[in-house]
Amino acid sequence: MLIGFGILFFILAKFAWPIVTNGIASRNKKIADQLEEAAKIHEEMESLNKKHEEMMVLAKAERDNLLAEARKVSEEMYEKAKLKASAESQAMIEDAKKAIYFEKMKAITDAKNNIANFSIDIAQKVLSEELKDREKQEKLVEKWMDDLHFN
Repeated sequence: MLIGFGILFFILAKFAWPIVTNGIASRNKKIADQLEEAAKIHEEMESLNKKHEEMMVLAKAERDNLLAEARKVSEEMYEKAKLKASAESQAMIEDAKKAIYFEKMKAITDAKNNIANFSIDIAQKVLSEELKDREKQEKLVEKWMDDLHFN
């Protein structure tokens, strides 16, 4: 039996063993290649994740800049509109003050004219009553003449 085992061992060692060792070596090489490929893919994924994170940071910064610029433009537009409205309201107030002043002056002038007309009417009525009498007329003329000489 020892001889049978020796012959079997020799046949297996001569023919089967190289095939088995080649198969194991091939399998080990294939596994090593796959592990190496997996490591490369893992490194690529990490690199892509870093790039993605950098791009996200840049995108957030750009978004923040755009929002800040939009806020700034909005505030500037608000301030311009506020200043324009203020200037327009001031102009309206000034126009109203001028209109009020002119209306006041017109009313004062009309009042003065009316008072002057009333005064003239009253003076005419008074003088016409005073001058009906000839004697009163002469006294009045003399008084006026005396007043003229003193001035």
